[in-house]
Amino acid sequence: MARTLKVAVLLAGCGHLDGAEVREAVLTLLALDQHGAAFQCIAPNADQFHVVNHATGQPEAGAVRNLLEESSRIARVGQCLDLAQAKVEDYDALVMPGGFGVAKNHCTFAFEGEKGSVRPDVAAFLRGFFAAGKPVGAICIAPALVALTLAGQTSAILTLGSDPGCATAMVHLGQTHTFTPSAREIIVDEANKLITTPAYMFDDARLSDVWVGIERCVAEVLKRA
Repeated sequence: MARTLKVAVLLAGCGHLDGAEVREAVLTLLALDQHGAAFQCIAPNADQFHVVNHATGQPEAGAVRNLLEESSRIARVGQCLDLAQAKVEDYDALVMPGGFGVAKNHCTFAFEGEKGSVRPDVAAFLRGFFAAGKPVGAICIAPALVALTLAGQTSAILTLGSDPGCATAMVHLGQTHTFTPSAREIIVDEANKLITTPAYMFDDARLSDVWVGIERCVAEVLKRA
């Protein structure tokens, strides 16, 4: 009987403006399930950078939300693991949906670009997968988190879609950026077992196209696990 692969899914809250992109997160879990993999949602137990009203798109002054609590909205009650308790050796692969929370909560790419920093716990967890030779899937803006984490250590091949500014930042971080024309595309970096797909880096992407890219990304991650 074939072994069931177990995949860590790192979330950054709930809501594309200040947390995980909900559609990308749910499609990631759906793709993993359809391919027969088990998954564990994971998030840091810490406050997110800020809270955005998703009806207006504006930050809410004084509002505070917790990343683990917000990510649990997607994972379901009690099913999201505190990152402090997560161990790389317990998983065969890692997949990271996007959303501004990745660039605001897991790192500071949203504010500082190529000069940004990564939360130490997130950086250690991500580096652990690369060090162990385990595959990583990075969706939407998540490749920027990978680039910041690996800067000065490893050069990866990845995509953030077709945004010139993001592409330039990746190059300055020592990574190789590949322009992609739509959310359906994936880039496979065989040497690093890194698979990336742009998803909602294309703001006007159709949900069906985002699904195609994410399903392809997940499938390639699982092939290498």
